[in-house]
Amino acid sequence: MEACSFMNTGDLAWVLISAALVWLMTPGLALFYGGLGEKRNLLHTMFVPVLIIGIATLVWFFAGYSLAFGGSGDVIGNLNHILMFDVSFNRSSRGLTIPDGAFSLFQGMFPIITAAIITGSVIGRVRIKAMIVFMILWLIVIYSPLAHMVWGGAFLAKLGAIDFAGGTVVHISSGVTGLVLALMIGHRHQSKHIPVRPSYVLIGGALLWVGWFGFNSGSALAANGTAVLALVNTWLASAAAVLTWALAEYYLHQRATLTGITSGGVAGLVAITPAAGFVAPWAAVIMGLIAGFVGFAGITFVKNSFGYDDTLDAFGIHGIGGAVGALLTGVFADKQIGGVAGLISGDASLLWKQLVAILFTVVFAAVGTFILAKITEIIAAPLRLTPEEEAKGYDVIMHDLTVE
Repeated sequence: MEACSFMNTGDLAWVLISAALVWLMTPGLALFYGGLGEKRNLLHTMFVPVLIIGIATLVWFFAGYSLAFGGSGDVIGNLNHILMFDVSFNRSSRGLTIPDGAFSLFQGMFPIITAAIITGSVIGRVRIKAMIVFMILWLIVIYSPLAHMVWGGAFLAKLGAIDFAGGTVVHISSGVTGLVLALMIGHRHQSKHIPVRPSYVLIGGALLWVGWFGFNSGSALAANGTAVLALVNTWLASAAAVLTWALAEYYLHQRATLTGITSGGVAGLVAITPAAGFVAPWAAVIMGLIAGFVGFAGITFVKNSFGYDDTLDAFGIHGIGGAVGALLTGVFADKQIGGVAGLISGDASLLWKQLVAILFTVVFAAVGTFILAKITEIIAAPLRLTPEEEAKGYDVIMHDLTVE
């Protein structure tokens, strides 16, 4: 890739702002999860995503960026940029109009939110020491190679699969990882709970929503028409998903809830993520309408049918929603809009490439998670809390207080 010494200050300003918006998503997720979770783990549910900000940031600084975007290997990068060595803050080695330092900063926000999403599947029954060790391993062994294969020009990119802002890299990988951990750890001993703070869900959901505009639009890596398209599509898809989630919830339960429709908005955001810069606005609306129904089905019918205990529905919303979004990208990608032709533009091959990328990501994340979880138990601690510890709750065990 050609080096570029011309820097566009408008592009740089937008990417820096977008990086800050994406960072804000993790505290937002902490509040969102806190409102959905159990009373005895409220503080701990919010504590863990904030802790992950520290863990994932330093993993990215030490080796993650280099493994994701260094070199030209088909599966993983190299170690040429460990500790951000030889990362320029004045010019781009990637042919962009922003310096490499800004690119690394923006991309470094993604593993933070990805790892934080995973915690929602097992919060309240996983040991914190094991969680920390697992996350460090996962970010190096799973996230960085996936980012390299999709955005670093490696295997999946060469295949021709597309992912504008993280349908595979972020959402499928985190959702599948959460599901595998939930299956390995097993059901909660007290599995029935009611969301304790719907207001937290709304506040956290709003922070996620605003941050997602930077997440998707910032992935254009410039202040240009693609960034505008991505933001418009993100806005439309999330709004449409709110309505279909509300309809599904009302049809099944004869009521629509604040927690539900906020989750619907998140489902729409997840689904449009891989497609944001590739589809026309009318397609974004359709994707959002589908996402609302699919997300609701993912946390009700699918979860109940298979009987797994995904505590805060990371798999139902992110895993299933990310897969549906990636697949629909292969349907609705518009060559005149985003430069890539999908099924509606007369190229059915993209749909198959997307399907291969989805299946590869599922297998890669699932097998890798299983192996890393076993390694974690050997080198760190058992994954699961004891029944007595789980019943007491981490707010008492670790934080020495409870929220009334």
